[in-house]
Amino acid sequence: MSQKPISPLRQRMLEDMSLRGFTPDTQQDYIRAVKKLACFLGRSPDTATAEDLRAFQLHLTATGVQPPTVNATVTVLRFLFKVTLDRPETTRHLVFVYEPRKLPRVLSPEEVLRLLEAAPVPSTRRRSALPTGPVCGPWRLSR
Repeated sequence: MSQKPISPLRQRMLEDMSLRGFTPDTQQDYIRAVKKLACFLGRSPDTATAEDLRAFQLHLTATGVQPPTVNATVTVLRFLFKVTLDRPETTRHLVFVYEPRKLPRVLSPEEVLRLLEAAPVPSTRRRSALPTGPVCGPWRLSR
């Protein structure tokens, strides 16, 4: 079984991530993001300029990549250029994308009642321990 040779840049980045205790899954995600940059550029990522990185981030946004993925990619690129390549000035145009916060779904009093009635808990005392968050509105434990 033949192994593909690892580029010096990838090897150094893997070493930097290992030194910092990154999990194998995180390391794989970071390498994947750098490969996407290399595909976008058509050349080695260590040759990228600040303007190249800005163009890559615009490309990600324009192609519909969701904010969490864009933000994770920004984190990867900052790591690559600040830690592995020691070129922190290259990342000056990278910004995190705003992620709108999602409000939690609040159950109606009727839904809470149905939930409590469906719970396989025999006593009222135990049943009252079920709600773990604030419940608003009039509700009752039993009919």
